[in-house]
Order: sequence, then C-alpha cells, then structure tokens
Amino acid sequence: MDVVEVGGLRVAFERRGTGPPLVLLHGILQDGRAWRPQLDALSDEWTVVAWDAPGCGRSSDPPDTFRLPEYADILAAVVVALGLERPHVLGLSLGGALALELCRRHPRVPKTLVLASAYAGWAGSLPAEVVEQRLGQALREADLPPGQFVTGWIPGLLSGSAPPELRDEVVTMMSEFHPAGYRAMAHGLAEADLRDVLPRIEVPTLLLYGDADRRSPLAVAEDLHGRIPSSTLVVLPGAGHLANLEAADAFNAAVRDFLLLAGR
Repeated sequence: MDVVEVGGLRVAFERRGTGPPLVLLHGILQDGRAWRPQLDALSDEWTVVAWDAPGCGRSSDPPDTFRLPEYADILAAVVVALGLERPHVLGLSLGGALALELCRRHPRVPKTLVLASAYAGWAGSLPAEVVEQRLGQALREADLPPGQFVTGWIPGLLSGSAPPELRDEVVTMMSEFHPAGYRAMAHGLAEADLRDVLPRIEVPTLLLYGDADRRSPLAVAEDLHGRIPSSTLVVLPGAGHLANLEAADAFNAAVRDFLLLAGR
C-alpha cells in the first residue's frame, strides 16, 4: 500500500501494472482489498489503482459532514496527485454512485465508466422506504462490534452458491470497517439522487450486474441503461452484488473487452 495526502486526508492505494490508468472504487463496508481479482488480472495491460476511500482500510477518517460530493473532490485530487491522466473509472455499488458524482463535479476526469452493481444513489434508484430502512440499519450497525452484524450482510452480497472461502474473505474485510466511514457513506448514498447526471454522460459506459444481486437488482440496471446514452449492459449469470469477486473471470473479461473496444 502507498499513501498520498490530499485535502488534509491520508488516502491509501495499491497500484499495479503499466499502461493506461484504471481506477477502482469499492463499495460501502469495503476497501481496496475488494479488488484483488481485478488487480491480479487487469494489470497486464493497465495501470490499475485501487484506493481505500476516506474512512476505509488504511485511509484516514473523513469529517462527519462528508458526502458523495466531498468524496468525488478527494478522488479527483488523488487522480491529479498520482498523475493519472483521463483514467478509466470502475465503481462498484457505492463506488458506482461515486463515479457518477465524479462525472457531475469533474466531468473531464473519466475517459470511460464501468458501473458495477451500481445505483444512481439510493435516493435515485430505490423506493423511499427502502432508503430509510438501509440508512437506519447502517447508523445502528456503525455503533456495533462487527461480530454482531457483518455476517448478516453476506446473503445480500453473495449468491447462495458462493464458496465458503469467499464468504470468509468478505467477512474478514468488512469486519475491519471504520464507523466514521460507514456513517458518511451511508448518509451519502441515502441523500444522493444522481438521475439528472445520467443523460449527460458522454463517455463510453459499461453497466455490469449479477442476475442474483439482491441489493441492486436488474430493475436498477435497466433504469440506468435506459437513461445513459449509448451505454452497454452486461448481466453475469448467477452472480450476486459483489460480482467482481463471485464471478471474477466473467467480470474481468467484460471489463477487458469494453476497455479494449474503447481504445484501452
């Protein structure tokens, strides 16, 4: 892990490979470890950078007021600090919403977008009662020890056919969460409605979803696909919300094909 200081925060990241830059944005209750298969597989042709967002992994905690706009500004500053000119941006779940916020606030940064298991924010993709339930759950859990709630997340993140070792890997990563980061990200997702950004996206965009995703189901994918001009939707059979881990080979192949078609 390397570290860069931006906006008064310490941001950790892992960088592998050479070639055009590809930035990976993880989801809530995760960190850069969530991208292990992509760091391994895609660094043969791209400079792959997986950050620990503020409030996650080895990065420092953000202020309580942090929401997606502040995360997007820090991300843009990291891109500049690392010299990643016009990177491809791949975001999963919250990371996908963050990629959309980046497009709103810094539209010249991304060369392409890959939105995996993504939302246009919870407020932009889910019924109001679901948003309220998810936010309330997150704020309660942020004050609990991980042993009291993390395993309860697994059925919503992985399909029933996920191997036990993958479940254990995800539980280990999530159990090292930062309460401050969990709260900031939950508030950010709950408050974000990014639907107005979707029709203004001008860069090539790939949507990647598992058909067994219970948190961001295919109805969400189809809504984003219908709103983003010239987007491509790829559905991964049998994969849950963490499709990049559960169906890593198919996920990586779809990303590789898309980036090569977009000119690396």
